[in-house]
Amino acid sequence: MIVRPISVCEVGRFNSLLAEHHWLGHRLTGQVMRYVGVLDGEWVALVGFGSAVLSCAARDRYLGWSRAQQYTRLRHVVNNQRFCVLPAGRRANLASAVLSRVLRRLAGDYLAVYGHRVLAVETFTDPARHTGACYKASNFSEVGDTLGYSRSAGSYFHHGNRKRVWLYQLHRDARRALSAPFPHPLLAVDTRGVDVNTLPITGDGGLLSVLERLTDPRAKRGIRHKVASILTMVAAATLAGHRSFRSVADWVTDLPQDALARLGARRHPGTGRWVGPSEATIRRTVKDIDADEADALIGDWMLRQVRAGRLAAEKVPAFIGLALDGKTLKGSWPEINTGTGKTRLFSALVHGEGVIVAQREIPSDTGEVTQVLPLLDTLGEAAGSGGGRESVDHPPDLGGAVITADALHVHRDNIEGVLDRGGEYVLTVKNNQPTLRAQIEKLFTDAEDAGDFPPSPRHLRPGPRPLRNP
Repeated sequence: MIVRPISVCEVGRFNSLLAEHHWLGHRLTGQVMRYVGVLDGEWVALVGFGSAVLSCAARDRYLGWSRAQQYTRLRHVVNNQRFCVLPAGRRANLASAVLSRVLRRLAGDYLAVYGHRVLAVETFTDPARHTGACYKASNFSEVGDTLGYSRSAGSYFHHGNRKRVWLYQLHRDARRALSAPFPHPLLAVDTRGVDVNTLPITGDGGLLSVLERLTDPRAKRGIRHKVASILTMVAAATLAGHRSFRSVADWVTDLPQDALARLGARRHPGTGRWVGPSEATIRRTVKDIDADEADALIGDWMLRQVRAGRLAAEKVPAFIGLALDGKTLKGSWPEINTGTGKTRLFSALVHGEGVIVAQREIPSDTGEVTQVLPLLDTLGEAAGSGGGRESVDHPPDLGGAVITADALHVHRDNIEGVLDRGGEYVLTVKNNQPTLRAQIEKLFTDAEDAGDFPPSPRHLRPGPRPLRNP
């Protein structure tokens, strides 16, 4: 059996059959998706989805979201408004088979057609007509009953016909994502962002308290939003996948009241509501702060989250891999810079997570090699297993950190500096170091001749089997 969306030319046939065989008719509302189940070339079932109902107490209690979250996230829930098994499909288990197939593709279809992800499906059944056995067989959860109201033309009227409410989660974290204080990455089209709900924002060691140590360059008169609060919102929005001032401001605007309170937003003196900064305020603040000071504070905090396993898998990593590399900053212009006219940054990037935890501007009169040890010295105790920092006599402990870099950084002083700080290194050696490369090749050749490196299992596999004669 095949379950597929119908084509535009099949809408008439779909509506006609639904009006003939379903007691509610063919009318679907909102963001509509229509599917047909086909068995042996014959239509056997019709399934219609549309926008979720505006208010359903049983559903809202089950999801655990607030009224504000409901209004902003309701589009991530769809309603199975029609499900009709045609006379040709009246056979055992066909209804649950159709539902299971359509549910597997529903989230991807809504993302492709409407540009947003669907996390849950709701539906209602009338106990006077059927028991909802097919929904139960398809792992829908019965979450309660309606109150017996119907909505028409923006008004509610009581008809007394209570219906059962069923809900199906298309993702195992659907309830948590829909009720999370901060927007969950699942609610965005790009899911590469970090779940801000799991990060320490307030309290000792939280991002807000860390950024309170940042120098505020603004004049005291007329300040409405604290610089720590503004930058915490920017950092949280960036972790959630937003990259522009406009996108960050929109993300802040959509935050519920409890999330704004956690981020240190100010309370409006008239309404008493938490208010976030505007795009202009965010833009001016980010441009005016000391970038190096902010980099050091945020980078150190980010590295602590990596070590705690909050930015990747749910386990603490055994070691941290730091890739060192330099790049020219996109969007830097010659007329505002000196030397080469381009801003060059030398950064430490965490393997796997792709998180930049430290970076420095490369002076115009030097290169990357001179920036390795100063960059590592800014990482602090979060880079390794602990220890002191910001001292010439006691450099930061890089124990548990593995530094990787390209062939440019095969430099004795830098390598010894990494080892002195307790770190390890993996560097590429190319023909720019011919003597060193020859020594390494000889070292491995001698070890192989002595039997120190036995062949790996893949080298011991038998060759391909000969083809049989036809």
